[in-house]
Amino acid sequence: MRMSVLDVGSNTVRLMVADTENGVPLPAHTAKWRLRLSEQVEPGGKIPERAVRQLVQAVDSAAGTARRWGAGEPLAFATAVVRSAPNRLDVLRAVRVETGVPLCTLPGEVEAALTFLGARRWMGWRAGSLVLFDIGGGSLEVAFGRGRLPDFAASLPLGAGRLTREFFPGQDPPSEEDLKALRRRVRHELRDVAARLSWEGPHMAVATSRTFQQLARLCGAAPGRQGLFVARQLDRADLGACLRRLAALPAAERATLPGVSAPRAPQSLAGAVVGHTAMKLMGIKTLTICPWAIREGVLLRCVEDGGSWWTEITREAEMTQKRAEAAPPGPTPLRIATPEG
Repeated sequence: MRMSVLDVGSNTVRLMVADTENGVPLPAHTAKWRLRLSEQVEPGGKIPERAVRQLVQAVDSAAGTARRWGAGEPLAFATAVVRSAPNRLDVLRAVRVETGVPLCTLPGEVEAALTFLGARRWMGWRAGSLVLFDIGGGSLEVAFGRGRLPDFAASLPLGAGRLTREFFPGQDPPSEEDLKALRRRVRHELRDVAARLSWEGPHMAVATSRTFQQLARLCGAAPGRQGLFVARQLDRADLGACLRRLAALPAAERATLPGVSAPRAPQSLAGAVVGHTAMKLMGIKTLTICPWAIREGVLLRCVEDGGSWWTEITREAEMTQKRAEAAPPGPTPLRIATPEG
């Protein structure tokens, strides 16, 4: 059977078409549309009309590509950039009405659980108890577990793009004061998760996401062109040295470093701060870079639990969105959830 999944991220819309009849999502075709939605977000977090139009066009193109490759309607979801936007329901409605694709946003904890599943299947049972880190543009997902799905999952407002806009809005490179303020924020947000993991003592720590992949490359890991099956790791000591190097350079010069792409160069420093601080707080010396993440997790969950799972999870996500829309504004607490098996 051929399936497709569509991931609307802070920078890029990515389509993956995969063959799944053997229980493993083997990629048949991938495509991406670079929209940089997070850079277009207005004060107050709203996604402007021009960005919505671009998103509609990208989703429509992706759906057409999936059909041409023999896959059905993509399993389509948007991450923190849309999930946290005040006009998210209008955005989702526009995509559904104009493309027919039921784009949804998943709770951050569900994203973490799905990414954990992708990592678990890639790493295998020999990995033992597993802690997962995923730095996106808008949020950091952390999950820990001993089985197929995590025992707990947390989503924190520590995305590399979000923090770059908040802490480094003017100076390039940023001042030492701004860098210290960012470190304080990251430590504050991570303290509850770090306390939990200090009790759990995970056997292996893994990381997914382009941010971690680029940081690992910067610290000496093999380039992506060598393929998925080359082992890649990120050591805390190396990351600390790279962090200091990134902090001394403006974004344009960071983009000349190995593994740092020009679009992600501005947020590479914030990503390094989040990654290094998380490893330090949780006593992790080495991260293993995992090539499978949320898109593979979505496909695996549907293959293993049936397509009705996606229908149920998206229906619940829609209800959550509507409840959030009706709720009065207020601070968002840290949520640590145990996802359903």
